[in-house]
Amino acid sequence: MSDPVGIGLKRLPHGEGLELPRYATVGAAGMDVVSAEDVTIPPGGRHPVSTGLSMAIPQGFEIQVRPRSGLAFKHGITVPNTPGTIDSDYRGELKVLLINHGAEAFAIARGDRVAQLVLAPVTRARWVEVAELDDTERGGGGFGSTGT
Repeated sequence: MSDPVGIGLKRLPHGEGLELPRYATVGAAGMDVVSAEDVTIPPGGRHPVSTGLSMAIPQGFEIQVRPRSGLAFKHGITVPNTPGTIDSDYRGELKVLLINHGAEAFAIARGDRVAQLVLAPVTRARWVEVAELDDTERGGGGFGSTGT
């Protein structure tokens, strides 16, 4: 395991007293992050849940915002743009966009775990325009074309 990457973290006034994002187990890839507000999301509704945190992610990294599997399985609560991306140059408040795919309204209390944060390296791409692409076994087969 490599050394942890330092990330500057600023606690906003409405984040005072809340637990900072943390890994629940030694083998966890994601850090649980908690809500800084009380909110109820109706069935089919979406809400950007405040965390009371802003951060300075080092250049060359991103933080991916991912759903918590228990919330998704038990209540239909997920991150609609999963994984959400927090870029290294963003300095605003981290908000977790949640959607309720469940049949009932879902209440979130301040301090509830709402998502996971995964630090990931970013590789920048450079487009190289070519006249032809190399052939592959799959070729131009689209959705559902593999394994048939």
